[in-house]
Amino acid sequence: MEASNEQLFVTPPRMKRCPDCHQWKPESEFPRNKNYEDGRDPYFKPCHNARGKESKQRLYGGSRHYHLKRRYAIGADEFDALVVAQGGACAICGREDPEHVDHDHVTGEVRGILCFNCNGGLGQFRDSTDALRAAAFYLEQRAPEVVELRELAVTRAGELGTTSV
Repeated sequence: MEASNEQLFVTPPRMKRCPDCHQWKPESEFPRNKNYEDGRDPYFKPCHNARGKESKQRLYGGSRHYHLKRRYAIGADEFDALVVAQGGACAICGREDPEHVDHDHVTGEVRGILCFNCNGGLGQFRDSTDALRAAAFYLEQRAPEVVELRELAVTRAGELGTTSV
């Protein structure tokens, strides 16, 4: 069986020169960008990333401030002011040094700063006050039953001569 021309001749990758580091690299090592004729960014990926990092630092004072502005329309100073206004603690559970912005997913309004667990909990309940009330009701109804089960476990552990439950 005779090999086709496609199998015999492999075209070399198209090369491109980065204006920052002046290195020639395969075109595939440049980020995609529809704004350029060849569909690739002019800067090699590490140079592209370094330029983006430098821009965030120069224009926004850092990555944290940039992301807060972009996602929640508040800056790092406003974030810090919200934490201070909440007494330096999560607005729900009171854990110190909360780090997560809680916002309304419909309006985008920032409601407060929460700890990881409280912010995740609201997200799991999809910000539904009805679901949260139902969960609280469930826990309140089950509390006596849980206490009884715990007491039973402690009693049985004592009978078996073990100390941990």
